Amino acid sequence: MFIANDLRKNNIAEYLLYMWQVEDTIRAFDCSLSRIKREYLCRFDLDEEQMEEETDWWGNLIRMMNQEGCRERGHLQINKVTLQLLAELHQQLLASTKFPFYSAAYYKVLPFIVELRNRGANREENEVETCLNLLYGVMILRLQKKPISPNTEHAVKEVSTLIGMLSDYYKQDKEEGLKFD
Repeated sequence: MFIANDLRKNNIAEYLLYMWQVEDTIRAFDCSLSRIKREYLCRFDLDEEQMEEETDWWGNLIRMMNQEGCRERGHLQINKVTLQLLAELHQQLLASTKFPFYSAAYYKVLPFIVELRNRGANREENEVETCLNLLYGVMILRLQKKPISPNTEHAVKEVSTLIGMLSDYYKQDKEEGLKFD
């Protein structure tokens, strides 16, 4: 909860990736709050009050996953809405002439998006989700200490640049409002 709150304020893309990892962590513990508390949360240096807050937060997420039918796969509605907001901002940035550096970064990434979709990625997902899925997949591979090809590393570098820019614009828009054409 503490990490999520900080990421949500400072880097919305990292927040989404973190929340996807939280969803997968919940699944890894069979959506059991008692197991998460006993086997996972106990690893962190939390005082009694923090442990209670974290336990409540994880418990609420488990309840939402059960209610929303994403115990096995998929994302919570709160994460889908955040992703949709990012996708909408992405489209606004591309449609505006005031953000040429963003457009240039996007056109560098577009071939990777097309390739990912041609390899069987969900064609229904928006471009931002495709990019985040790449970043999340590579993060999981790194956690598993699996090799990552030089081509994938290059794609990740370019996609990270674009998503970083999008996150910065999202924060700027929330704080002071972006001016589009």
